[in-house]
Amino acid sequence: MADRRDFLKKVTAGTAGIAIGGSAMGMSARSYRKIIGANDRLNVAIMGLGRRMPAYIQPIAQKESNVELLYLCDVMKSQRERAAGKFAKVLDYKPKLENDFRKAIADPNVDLMINATPDHWHTPGSILAIKAGKHVYVEKPCSHNMNESDLLVTAQKKYNKVVQMGNQQRSSDHTIRIINEIHNGIIGTPYKAVAFYTNSRGRVPVQKPVPVLDGLDWELFQGPAPRREYTEETWNYNWHWYGWNYGTAEAGNNATHELDVARWALGVDYPMHVVVEAAKRQFLDDGWEMYDNMDVTFKFAGNKVIKWDGKSRNGYDTYGGGRGTIIYGSEGSVFVDRSKYILYDRNGKMIKDNKSASNEAGTALGGGGDMSTTHVVNFFNTIRGKDKLNSHIAEGVISQAMVHYANIAYRIDKSFDIDDATGRMYDRDAMKLWGRSYEPGWEPTL
Repeated sequence: MADRRDFLKKVTAGTAGIAIGGSAMGMSARSYRKIIGANDRLNVAIMGLGRRMPAYIQPIAQKESNVELLYLCDVMKSQRERAAGKFAKVLDYKPKLENDFRKAIADPNVDLMINATPDHWHTPGSILAIKAGKHVYVEKPCSHNMNESDLLVTAQKKYNKVVQMGNQQRSSDHTIRIINEIHNGIIGTPYKAVAFYTNSRGRVPVQKPVPVLDGLDWELFQGPAPRREYTEETWNYNWHWYGWNYGTAEAGNNATHELDVARWALGVDYPMHVVVEAAKRQFLDDGWEMYDNMDVTFKFAGNKVIKWDGKSRNGYDTYGGGRGTIIYGSEGSVFVDRSKYILYDRNGKMIKDNKSASNEAGTALGGGGDMSTTHVVNFFNTIRGKDKLNSHIAEGVISQAMVHYANIAYRIDKSFDIDDATGRMYDRDAMKLWGRSYEPGWEPTL
């Protein structure tokens, strides 16, 4: 990649004086762009083209990003074709469509990988890309388990690559502003945060063995996960709810965002204790295999507390919004979500209602919006040395740990203590779930 960069710099220097004339003589817009700014351009591959894919269209398409999309990779043929159609509306060139993302990371022209696969591929896929010399933007949850978090941070340090987690509210202007004010004492000493998510998801099919869908590479979909026969609906969104092979339940799917804001606001790292009440409460006869309601309490040093209230399939609007975070302080409180923050004094009187111009999606599938665009562009510019990551992976894994603690407490059906300096759990049963079993030959390695 260094040779290519040096070559492009030389080409740019030698052609800058004739570029305008070349364009005037009929040079295509794409050819013109490939000369102007070539030494600053980043070549992108996307791994996973499901519901998060639309969030990358704007940051890749906008001229200011100065990136070129080289590959669209997905194990499902229809996903690749759908993504190609979406990008064709905003790009004047065609990226390569690949079933196997490993072909993209083997290409020395690729500078960075956006990893938007199912959860079980987040760390293994990211590590493969990092080892191949790529920078990585990995969607939440950045890991499937605590051991993968350790591996991902170690890989980032070892190979010295830029790695950002896709917790896009870290790039929200109004959230950054109010968190800074909280840290400067606007509500006194913050001591408690309630993070919440409310949705009314419906029934999911009971799994049944069926032939593998046409166009689906089921072997590569499973990747690092232990092998099993294909069951109906698994490859698509419902892998979230079909056991622990692929997903991290609703906590990994959505709690990551709000727990991250809560931890950020309180200025805490690992908790000291976790206690969970969670169960499947709705549609008891359907195919959903884990909790759909979860209530978690994390206790931290300094007498600080974070609570998570997650209701996947009961849409009662407890807090006034589908998702958000409430931060309590000794002198006031703050409600913050993806579109606003509201500041209250200690008596509950509203002091300020700050509505932002954000159009970031809340509970809608797929999401995307200006926060996602800003977050991805922050990643691009950090690679160039022009910015600082808003969510460095070493910070992201600490918030991710809270998700893993909650899921582990649910799975072993008991609370446990945690070493708040290292994140290790003081419980033998809990530590059995520190990692996972991999399909032989697919284990992530450094």
